[in-house]
Amino acid sequence: MKDSGVDLPETRYAKSADGLSIAYQVFGTGADLLFVPGYMSNLELNWDLPAYAGFLRRLASFSRVIVVDRRGTGLSDRLSPDDQPPLEILMEDLGRVLDEVESDRATVAGFLDGGYLCTLFAATRPERTQALVLYGTSATGKWSPDYPWQWKPDRWESFMDEMASGWGSQSFADDVLEWYAPNAYRDETTRRWWGRYQRLSASPGSAVALERLYSQTDVRDVLPSIRVPTLVLHRREDPADPVEGARYIASEVPGAKYVELEGVDSPPWAGDSSAIADEIEEFLTGMRRAPEPDRVLSTVLFTDIVGSTEQLARIGDKPWKDLLARHDELSKAEVEQARGTYVDSTGDGVFATFDGPARAVRCARAIGGAIRPLGIEIRAGCHTGEIELAGDAVRGIAVHIGARVAAMAGPSEVLVSSTVKDLVAGSGLTFADAGEHELKGVPDRWHLYRVVK
Repeated sequence: MKDSGVDLPETRYAKSADGLSIAYQVFGTGADLLFVPGYMSNLELNWDLPAYAGFLRRLASFSRVIVVDRRGTGLSDRLSPDDQPPLEILMEDLGRVLDEVESDRATVAGFLDGGYLCTLFAATRPERTQALVLYGTSATGKWSPDYPWQWKPDRWESFMDEMASGWGSQSFADDVLEWYAPNAYRDETTRRWWGRYQRLSASPGSAVALERLYSQTDVRDVLPSIRVPTLVLHRREDPADPVEGARYIASEVPGAKYVELEGVDSPPWAGDSSAIADEIEEFLTGMRRAPEPDRVLSTVLFTDIVGSTEQLARIGDKPWKDLLARHDELSKAEVEQARGTYVDSTGDGVFATFDGPARAVRCARAIGGAIRPLGIEIRAGCHTGEIELAGDAVRGIAVHIGARVAAMAGPSEVLVSSTVKDLVAGSGLTFADAGEHELKGVPDRWHLYRVVK
């Protein structure tokens, strides 16, 4: 499995102070980022879900990522449900893993109850903490009048009863995922993976015990003691931990940066995970990568006024300017009528895109008819191919081909590439063979067709 230079990492083990094996993986290059998920974790199963694997690879594009299965979960040594360790023991385990990978200092990043662990680590071991990143976490699992957005004890007990009887079944996994990550729930592959992920993260008894610890933990008194750079991220409609808890954390940690993101899914790998990774990258490196352009299949249309230089010389600057303005107005109206997107004026023509090639061809003919009463003619060309959308810019080889096809057309003629002709079969449009041509600056020879009607 490869992507962005990251192979499926090898799972390794560090020995805890009391002799247990703590599973971890290391991948990527850059400053060290220790990622601590919640108790639902399985290092190798993470990579079986493309969305989760993609999120981890994105982190690895700007950091050396160290991911840990806490003791009692995933691939680390399992524990009795009655023997779940306190946070201080789990902190010691993190230190052992950092020693094992020869990391003096790392950014610690926690999700869900992993946030509790990272918060305490950052406060008590600042010499080993470069920065703290918290996503989708809370300051406590306890309801109180001054923390009213957390579940009350009866709601916790009801949920843990459901866990005790349902953990491991697909029906329980489906119910949790539909609530926890509604967008991810729509994907059948994710639903199947989620059921396995629950079973291979923790046993039913351990899952309930870990959830109970989560509900009883309170790190509110620790927050003002944090003295490392801190980033708090949260989705506004997170169903698992209300956003008010994140706002509280950010207000209590001195100098914390708080970023509230759109979204209704709780896990970082679901929904727009790139927005989370972007914020972490900028926080750690001071830079945010330029967004990758969207690539879509589209039909490009170019038109050009025939003999524009001669027309300008004949009628003069001011009348020519007025003529062009009227030409653009009529052309834009036809593009809009054909449900296309007017991209730009080419000076004496237009550039537009369409999601349907037949509408692009008919629009070219309609523009020709609309501007003919102005005493001018156009040539036009259409080509269908993949284009890049970056903001308002439209780029790609398909754009260049469309422009070159238009340049080959004669007065009042619409030329199309063979791709367009093949895609509009059954549309009622007819074509005449215009032969093969070399298009300036474009490889190979291109077969063009003239629109007849």
